[in-house]
Amino acid sequence: MPRVLVSYGVDIDAVAGWLGSYGGEDSVSDVSRGIFAAEVGVPRMLKMFHKKNIKATWFIPGHTLESFPNECRAIVDAGHEVGLHGYTHENPNAMTLEQQRDILAKTFKLLTDFVGKPPTGSVAPWWETSEENADLLLEYGIEYDHSMHHHDSQCYWLRTGDQWTKIDYKAKAETWMKPLVRGKTTGLVEIPANWYVDDIPPMMFIKTSQTSHGYVNPRDIEDMWKEMFTWLYENEGDFVFPITVHPDVSGRPQVLAMHERFIDWINTHEGVQWCTFDEMNKDFRSRNKAPVDA
Repeated sequence: MPRVLVSYGVDIDAVAGWLGSYGGEDSVSDVSRGIFAAEVGVPRMLKMFHKKNIKATWFIPGHTLESFPNECRAIVDAGHEVGLHGYTHENPNAMTLEQQRDILAKTFKLLTDFVGKPPTGSVAPWWETSEENADLLLEYGIEYDHSMHHHDSQCYWLRTGDQWTKIDYKAKAETWMKPLVRGKTTGLVEIPANWYVDDIPPMMFIKTSQTSHGYVNPRDIEDMWKEMFTWLYENEGDFVFPITVHPDVSGRPQVLAMHERFIDWINTHEGVQWCTFDEMNKDFRSRNKAPVDA
């Protein structure tokens, strides 16, 4: 019988998402959508998780925590896990090392003071990470990350520092015909990120995105998630199924209805365990030795 760990990771991008990633920093209307996410979407999702007896992991940008403390307090009071998600959903690759350090220092302290204990996990905003990110997280005792895509159904020790050669059509081919060079394996557990199990790409309209959808029928997404889960259940045995959602999207009635149906369907399978991301991290660590060079 398969042993399956299923988790909900909730990124409360709210206003921060529009300031940092979605191109809505100059739009009163888009900022309004961010307010909806925090003040309407979060309470609705909390009610759903309570109804289904699920403890989720909420990744909270510092901007969201400081702007919507009441909604964030309700998350903590309900016994959910809280993790790092930048401050204003900023792109780490666009920042200096000093800026990255300053943001991590501030958000780590914000979450630690707010929750009463330090976070153990982090999600890079927009799943864009930097070369220095893993080392910075390890300096703060962070145990797991949820930003990379080396696998889609198994946790693994994160490797950093991979190097590749870009094509330069102005140079001789021999100068860029080189294979991938693998970097160093770290002691950071990677809980796989997966754009195919993320609610934003198909179900949130973003004006600045050429590939934005926003009107996809949630039942189509539900069918896709079921197909993915069924194949893994029948072919991989033990696996993890992290689901990434946002109150901006999953706080909408039609998407909440989808989640309730999907949760009920998942629960018809033997061997399924609902858990937080940190519990998934701890389970992996209990079964796998940390790399020697970490």
